[in-house]
Amino acid sequence: MESQTFMLRDIPHEDRPRERMLQYGPEAVSNAELLAILLRTGTRSESALHVAHRVLQTAGSLRQLVDLSVSEFTQIKGIGLAKAIQLKAGMELGRRLVLARHMESPVIKSPRDVSDMLSEQLRYLQKEHFVCLFLNTKNHVIARETLSIGSLNAAVVHPREVFRAAIKCSSASIICAHNHPSGDPTPSTEDIQLTRRLVEAGNIVGIDVLDHIIIGDGKYVSLKEQGLI
Repeated sequence: MESQTFMLRDIPHEDRPRERMLQYGPEAVSNAELLAILLRTGTRSESALHVAHRVLQTAGSLRQLVDLSVSEFTQIKGIGLAKAIQLKAGMELGRRLVLARHMESPVIKSPRDVSDMLSEQLRYLQKEHFVCLFLNTKNHVIARETLSIGSLNAAVVHPREVFRAAIKCSSASIICAHNHPSGDPTPSTEDIQLTRRLVEAGNIVGIDVLDHIIIGDGKYVSLKEQGLI
């Protein structure tokens, strides 16, 4: 017991987040402590935990932290190029793990399935991305493609681009999705008009448009559930 007390007392301040995670698990440590673990070391005058707190304060939130580029990270005191790359790599790995989990069994049974599959890809983007999921007759996702990248509040896509890709995949049906960078998934008039054009075009070529999902920040709206399809 005395030996354990001595060890904990002598652990450098910047290493304590690692000790806490080892003892209590990753769920028990704070966001700043997780960042400090990724950073590993601080500066001559500050611990990694102090630097991590400054990173979070500069970003404003975890959501905005994801948006920071390597260059923007290096402008924060205590963050050099190597640490900036470490942070970006850690966040990208987390994003890919979420995507991999959702792609292991890509069968669409509800709008929630679409949101779960695409939200991590779309929710933090600063421009609207229009994505199509191409399904077979059993609603298995056989392909996925980003067909348009627009401005802050508009992703322009033409029905011919959507159905050219659907025919190429031999798709039986499609589900469309796009993000609203504002975080509010409420469909605009343009969203509704585009969806109806896609449904009409799908009826002509024999490929059903099952839904159009709008992804916000932790929220989504299904135009089908809203009675707009």
